[in-house]
Amino acid sequence: MKYRRLGGTGLRVSEISLGSWLTYGGYVDSENAINTIHKAYDRGINFFDTANVYMRGEAEKVVGQAIKSFPRESYVLATKVFNPMGEGPNDRGLSRKHIIEQANASLTRLDVDYIDIYYCHRYDSETPLEETLRALDDLIRQGKVLYVGVSEWTAEQITEAVHLADQNLLDRIVVNQPQYNMFHRKIENEIIPVSLKHGIGQVVWSPLAQGVLTGKYKKGAQPPEGSRATTNNKSIDRHLIEENLVKVEQLTKLANELGITTAQLAIAWILREPNISSALVGASIPEQIEENVKASDVTLDQNTLNKIEEILN
Repeated sequence: MKYRRLGGTGLRVSEISLGSWLTYGGYVDSENAINTIHKAYDRGINFFDTANVYMRGEAEKVVGQAIKSFPRESYVLATKVFNPMGEGPNDRGLSRKHIIEQANASLTRLDVDYIDIYYCHRYDSETPLEETLRALDDLIRQGKVLYVGVSEWTAEQITEAVHLADQNLLDRIVVNQPQYNMFHRKIENEIIPVSLKHGIGQVVWSPLAQGVLTGKYKKGAQPPEGSRATTNNKSIDRHLIEENLVKVEQLTKLANELGITTAQLAIAWILREPNISSALVGASIPEQIEENVKASDVTLDQNTLNKIEEILN
């Protein structure tokens, strides 16, 4: 496993990180989830990601249970705040009240003294940005959070947050968590240039396009039994189209020529970008981690990158 700096910070995170969206605390049983996290750790992954909203706190509990046996200094733990955690008017968003209450609740569920990275899961247009940044800064000063980040914010929102933090001597955003994969390249035009300017790294989610870029979904064939496409997960539908499946066939052929899997090709392609600090993968069984971590050892030459661009375009 190789490690990269998180944006402009001195924190080093594994190029492949493990997330818990749609898996832990949900359709993956706790024993399998814990075994997968332990396998990831054994293979050099030191970066684990979750969120308070994933299964309404259950994912945090599973992750906390799994990492309990690891030395605290040996891993980087991230969670998030924004989405509804109850039915009350203050049970969502990025107000000071919700941020402080949810940070404390996450610490309890994870059973740790501090969170390494605390993300604003989305932008809150109903809360003054300065209120949000001051609440996050207070958590850092209290030692409950070490670094702060955002997820799916626009380049304009990120820029405003950086400038506001500088004006008020508050801790800056150091990491952004956007969606990024071969079929979803939106961050290349604005997000990455702005992030490079301000020392913000990317920890990208859905690097395998919800599993489509593994090659397991075939054109004209039924999805494999037990796959994400058979679990009522609508987020995969936008990727699971014939045009993409044709591209995956060509990408799989290229991967075979290189002696790697389609998934390893897709992750290595993401890691070609220096502003990417880590690719966040999901895994429901330990064997999936075994395959994905090998992408950290794959370096794609310019000729291969050119072939990939031809396929994608």
